[in-house]
Amino acid sequence: MSCTVTIPGRFNGPPNSGNGGFSCGVLARLVQGPARVRLHVPPPLDAPLQIARDEHGGLEMRQGDTLVGSGGPVDYALDIPPAPSLAEAEAAMAGFPCYDDHMFPTCFVCGPARAAGDGLRLFPGPVGDGPLMACVWRPAADLLDDSGAVRAEVVWSALDCPGYFAAMQGVVRPAVLGQLEGEVLHRVPGDQALVVYSWPLGADGRKFYGATAIAGADRQVLASSRSTWIELRAAQAGERAG
Repeated sequence: MSCTVTIPGRFNGPPNSGNGGFSCGVLARLVQGPARVRLHVPPPLDAPLQIARDEHGGLEMRQGDTLVGSGGPVDYALDIPPAPSLAEAEAAMAGFPCYDDHMFPTCFVCGPARAAGDGLRLFPGPVGDGPLMACVWRPAADLLDDSGAVRAEVVWSALDCPGYFAAMQGVVRPAVLGQLEGEVLHRVPGDQALVVYSWPLGADGRKFYGATAIAGADRQVLASSRSTWIELRAAQAGERAG
């Protein structure tokens, strides 16, 4: 299979590149079952990207000769804690660490500068004294498919940034998504408030690991992910912010 896609400017992470979760979702939606997607360079916005099978049966997303992302099926298992309640997630949002000092304030997923109905405005904060973080998500109508479910690439967006805040365990470091593994277990309804929650999975040098789950109001887990975050060096952080 082969096709051409474009990541619209609305779905940015850093100002000049695609949100990592959305960009991963563009590939993951073409994979049956759990998927792993790696980002090799910052995904360009508003530019044609070619998706094709590689020689091993996986998927590659390219801009000309540049490999932007690659992905395919993965054996995926994640120990998922019980979801907080909607009330607990709503209360946790008061503790979001980046309302006033956000490296990418216009990020489609977690940017506080995005208007309601434009960005996802996912602002996870700590739940009690434990490592769990949570927020409430109310999907906008234009992010749904014809059946009223949240579009797959938008679900993958929501599985992205909350994992960062959990992985960093309260210390805000400049970092970008390197890899996202995930699975959409059930239809994610767009007509109800959802709980998005995350927790840390450790660190190794400049790599930090987090996990995220999306649950319905009944606390049923609908989707989950495991994310790898790469801490940027000072010069890289300046380039990404510019």
